[in-house]
Amino acid sequence: MFELFPDQPVYEYPQLVNITYSFLWAFVLSSLIAITHKLTFTGDYYPKNFFQSLILGAVVTTLVMMAIGDSLARGLGVFGAMAIIRFRTRVDDPRDVLFLFAALSTGLAIGVYGFTISFVGSILFCLVAFLLHISPFRSYTHHSHLSFTVQSANELGIITNIIQNHCRDFRSITIQVNKEMATRYQYAVTLKETVTKDELINAIKVIEGVSQIKLSSNEIVSS
Repeated sequence: MFELFPDQPVYEYPQLVNITYSFLWAFVLSSLIAITHKLTFTGDYYPKNFFQSLILGAVVTTLVMMAIGDSLARGLGVFGAMAIIRFRTRVDDPRDVLFLFAALSTGLAIGVYGFTISFVGSILFCLVAFLLHISPFRSYTHHSHLSFTVQSANELGIITNIIQNHCRDFRSITIQVNKEMATRYQYAVTLKETVTKDELINAIKVIEGVSQIKLSSNEIVSS
């Protein structure tokens, strides 16, 4: 009978069955990791392409490892081919990098028929991610960029109080002075869960001497 976690090819079955079984588990476990990432994501805009990358990356890694097998020549060939490809996608959150690495590691383990370690590792990784999500160490990744221009320092103190009341965390990024001697400030802010972007923008708009207000987060811009 076909074992659930054989940890090696079951030679009494055709090779196609073993390969299909491996890819099936790669898809299931990477989907579990991707769903965990989506459920524990705390940003404003969830990147759907990253969700697909987690699953596709595990499947591709399984394919590569099964193609290499025990051949050193194949491994060197794949290494040389991958060196030609340059990945320029920037991942800002280290947590996303770890999820991607977990999905690739799952595909790598399945590619060498390590079903037990891939299954146990994926389940434990997802459980730890959920525990951290509900713990006080929960991460907040929805940092927005707030920028505005003021004519004097008096307005800055009022705006700072407004930001403090509407945001969980904020920090100054850049300060620029233009030719009209007006100062433009840019802050990285994390809104409170009960506060919307429009509420923060409208609260700043009523202050005289403030102009060019812009609040951007990922691909969404409010002004």
